[in-house]
Amino acid sequence: MANGSMNEMSLDARVDRMESIEQIRQLVARYALALDTRNFDDMVQLFAPNVQVGRDQFGRDKLRAWFVKTMMNTKSSVHFVGNHIIDLDPDDRDKARGVVYCRDELDRGDLWIVGKIQYWDSYTREDGRWYFQRRKLMRWYAVDALDRPGHGKDVTKEQEGGRALQVGQLPDAWPSWEKYWTKDVPAVR
Repeated sequence: MANGSMNEMSLDARVDRMESIEQIRQLVARYALALDTRNFDDMVQLFAPNVQVGRDQFGRDKLRAWFVKTMMNTKSSVHFVGNHIIDLDPDDRDKARGVVYCRDELDRGDLWIVGKIQYWDSYTREDGRWYFQRRKLMRWYAVDALDRPGHGKDVTKEQEGGRALQVGQLPDAWPSWEKYWTKDVPAVR
């Protein structure tokens, strides 16, 4: 366990840990709801006030404008959150990281896109409340509902002439993936 044995923690520390994990889980669920209902006023309140947007912009107003522009080509969406791993920072009680699995569906007019993604999150606590500091979208695939998914297939990029949101490619982005195929598998053969 990243934060030491539960038996070694005080009752206050254990309660803080449980409350922190639950607040962070709620962030993720509320993000999906806000995105699917296009409630970007609520959405940006889930992020730290100084959130970085792109390379050189900061703040919730900039983030809201980015979401409005990014989602304008998607008529409706459904984000179903699954596994959520949360690691609280053992050295800083106000920092945490997480990995969130998600199935997304996007109505793009002629296409109904289904996909599988992960969010690689950084969380921060300010004034007793947890926020997203950063969310990084990583994608396995995104295909029309009538197509078979394939490694790296992403019709959102094709549909938008390569101008779609840049995302990491899963599962290749995990260092353990390459290690498995280059070191572990050859050693077994």
